[in-house]
Amino acid sequence: MKRIAIIGAGPTGIYTFYSLLNHRTPLCITVYEQAEKAGVGMPYSDEDNSRLMLANIASIEIPPIFSTYIDWLRTQDDAHLARYGVEKSTLHVRQFLPRILLGEYFRDQFVQLVEEAKKAGFEVEVRESCQVTDVEATPEGVNLWAEGEPTPKQFDLAVIATGHVWPDEEAASRSFFPSPWSGLMEARIPACDVGIMGTSLSGLDAAMAVAVQHGTFIESEDEQIQFRLDEGSEALKIVLMSRSGILPEADFYCPIPYEPLTIATEAAIDAAIEQGSEGLLDRIFDLIVAELLHADPQWSKAVALETLTADTIREAWFADREKQGPFRWAVSNLDEVERNKRDKRTVPWRYTILRLHEAVEKIVPHLTEEDRERFKVGLARIFIDNYAAIPSQSIRRLLALREAGVISILTLGADYELALKEDRTVIHVEGEAWYFDVFIDARGQQPLKTKDLPFPVLRHQLESAGEDIPDVGDDYTLLAPDYLRGKIAFGALPYLMHDRPFVQGLVVCAEIGEAMAKAAVQPASRVRRWLRFTPD
Repeated sequence: MKRIAIIGAGPTGIYTFYSLLNHRTPLCITVYEQAEKAGVGMPYSDEDNSRLMLANIASIEIPPIFSTYIDWLRTQDDAHLARYGVEKSTLHVRQFLPRILLGEYFRDQFVQLVEEAKKAGFEVEVRESCQVTDVEATPEGVNLWAEGEPTPKQFDLAVIATGHVWPDEEAASRSFFPSPWSGLMEARIPACDVGIMGTSLSGLDAAMAVAVQHGTFIESEDEQIQFRLDEGSEALKIVLMSRSGILPEADFYCPIPYEPLTIATEAAIDAAIEQGSEGLLDRIFDLIVAELLHADPQWSKAVALETLTADTIREAWFADREKQGPFRWAVSNLDEVERNKRDKRTVPWRYTILRLHEAVEKIVPHLTEEDRERFKVGLARIFIDNYAAIPSQSIRRLLALREAGVISILTLGADYELALKEDRTVIHVEGEAWYFDVFIDARGQQPLKTKDLPFPVLRHQLESAGEDIPDVGDDYTLLAPDYLRGKIAFGALPYLMHDRPFVQGLVVCAEIGEAMAKAAVQPASRVRRWLRFTPD
């Protein structure tokens, strides 16, 4: 049997394992997981999340393994679900639930996966609390070093599915957290001035993790939420901040699975790419405009879509939010999306942009350097804002904190200075200084390069071949140097973000896992061209 190593037992590793099982060819599989429990994944572990943190994906969107998420939930004990504020009688496929609960689902599916693989003749070893320290590709296979093993083990294929990468907890201090997942969940935050960089869901989650140490969210049957601050915690003041000071939309109703696009089809986008890099972004923007005009002529007229360009559409997209201010706009947006959910009404322009982001992403490696920058600051910001819509419950909690006088939003603009001091952080904005006793960087995952790899030998092998960014094929196997080909499947998301800026989410994890599983039975077929794409 072929020997396969899966490094990382989060969603990408799980979906890879599941796809290998579906090929029905018995394999010898070793799963390495540095956490105590394999099959959970950092975004959903109880060590890195509080019960208030919601997954922004519902059962209807999660690729099932042995059972759908909703079916699994319905088999759980009522009392267990109640611990997370979930009532079994109210469960539905579009519901956003605590991340920790989703982690339990993945853990359960992983355990079942191991059992089913063994029944099917697979040899399976799961190494929990075991960190892989190095990986080396050789002409004969892959050498893998792990903690507690004096000599390397050899495999025919190594699958790197290490997921998100955050700064170690050692990089945090009592006054600064380089990410919400760098010790914040275990830290005791005093009632003080707290600054949070980022106004997306990660920033809101960080705010909730701090707020619940000093008060309680009280939820009524009509979904209204209040925040009651504890006596003695009156000094707590949380400031969310970003360049724009804009809040994300609440998640909106739309058909799932997605309906096909009418004009910006795969064939049309491929044809635009074939015309060459020069002018590609503008040709694609013409297709986007045509698709939006077809889908929602009324909205297109309201924003004067036909007068906009790939450079000016961002201003039009966020104009209403900037005019109303973040909290007033959040109230109106929440009311609108909840009304649409009750009526099962789809807003055509929102749904069109949602479907377009996946279709348009494939142009990114083909853009000129100038157009890459235009895309990054324009259309990419629109697409990210659209698909990163957040659970309504998160918006309600944010508004409750606002009503309690606990939270505010600071617009930084393009020109600001951040100074990290030993006991505080100072932000200078337009001649004014803001001082924070505790500061949390919640801007999310940044793209990583070869130099960031935690495996010294593999890092040296790639850098020696001039691979500043790992180059992979359709099955995600590394393509250079030549002797690496077909031996290491590289599905670590932060390293894939350079030419796939939207490569996050469970659907993508499943797609990557299925592609990497093919590497066990057939060689890579296509070379990808990587791009230095770095979101703000």
